[in-house]
Amino acid sequence: MKKEKKPDAVVFDDETREYHAKLLPYASGVGAPRITPPDVTTWKNTNIVTANHQFKSRYDSIKEAYQKLMEQYEYNNLVYNAKFSFEPVTGGTYYLYKAKDESTFLSLISPDECSFDHLGSFRLGPDKMWEKL
Repeated sequence: MKKEKKPDAVVFDDETREYHAKLLPYASGVGAPRITPPDVTTWKNTNIVTANHQFKSRYDSIKEAYQKLMEQYEYNNLVYNAKFSFEPVTGGTYYLYKAKDESTFLSLISPDECSFDHLGSFRLGPDKMWEKL
């Protein structure tokens, strides 16, 4: 017995032996309007540009924050590795100098009052981190 094939335009399920055209959410007849998906290329391109701009600006802000953090770390490392024989007070201004033997030392004496090689002025913050002035 040869199986009878239905035309492509007919929506027929061979297993249940039922017509399913009435169950479809779209028209399936030959005379039905053509189904064309909307062109979303312009919408995608616009939103891709916007999203990429947001990612770049966030990346730039994170990069800038990282650079500031590393700069602050370098200053703290420089000052804490310097020689000093006093206990710095929070909020006080201190001066970092380079000695003749290339070592660094922290002093209370301002650059106007001495002739050492001045590397920078620093203030000790309440969080015990040095801030370059």
